[in-house]
Amino acid sequence: MSKAFASQGDLGEKKTSFTEVGPGLYAFTAEGDPNTGVIIGDESVMVVEAQATPRLARKVIECIRSVTDKPISHLVLTHYHAVRVLGASAYGAGEVIMSEAARGMVEERGAEDWASEFGRFPRLFQGHEEIPGLTWPTTTFSEAMTVYLGKRKVEIMHLGRAHTAGDAVVWVPDAEVMFTGDIVEYHSACYCGDGHFSDWADTLDNIASFDPVAIAPGRGDALVGRDMVAKALAATADFVESTYRPVAKVAARGGSLKEAWDAVRAACDPKFKDYAIYEHCLPFNVARAYDEARGIDHPRIWTAERDREMWAALQG
Repeated sequence: MSKAFASQGDLGEKKTSFTEVGPGLYAFTAEGDPNTGVIIGDESVMVVEAQATPRLARKVIECIRSVTDKPISHLVLTHYHAVRVLGASAYGAGEVIMSEAARGMVEERGAEDWASEFGRFPRLFQGHEEIPGLTWPTTTFSEAMTVYLGKRKVEIMHLGRAHTAGDAVVWVPDAEVMFTGDIVEYHSACYCGDGHFSDWADTLDNIASFDPVAIAPGRGDALVGRDMVAKALAATADFVESTYRPVAKVAARGGSLKEAWDAVRAACDPKFKDYAIYEHCLPFNVARAYDEARGIDHPRIWTAERDREMWAALQG
């Protein structure tokens, strides 16, 4: 029997948590579903990642209102994926911030990504009728920008390609806490379908160079304490390398995509099969790794049709 496509079989509600990762800093997490970060400044609040729909965003807002009544002034989107950005309208933020590269990807592939992810994650897109359209930033940056929430300084940076070409991280220097988006995951598979395997480890090293005391990752539990941060960075690097290395070997000898799939299963299943969304991510990860190993630097656009064709070819 063929497996349910992507996360179509994952219909159970997830337990959410709202964890303080530093003074006035919180991570909204949901058992492997997309996380959201919250930064409370002197005068207002910055949210990092919007969630997939306004319905899900309102769950985050409820948590924010349990700790502060300050207005939400800024929304930072670490990359362009639909599950991260399409809930943006619920926050009413005056400034919506993305890297310039991420904005370019909304323009290039935002509509296709929306249709693709809608098919992959039906549970996350409940209430999708409220989504007003693609989410566009009001402000972009190339390498870095600084926002002051009153006296609280927040640095938003592009530290290298990883999960996408336009990934941003958010650093709060007074607390030594970083919000990394999907560059870092904890006990959750990395989605690499639009990624850059060869750059990912260097980007993780750039994150580690800040020596954060806590990280709010893209998925999984909040990482509080340097030991937990180090373990998550190492596990993320291992996941990415363990996916790419066997594919590169297959591609170098002219092997097929299906052979690459079998090689990755042999390498990754023993270590990562209990990770959240592992089965969902694996086919997309293998397909992208196979392209990169054959010299395709710019990830091909995923469409709902391409998703299904790839899934059928690899999963049966």
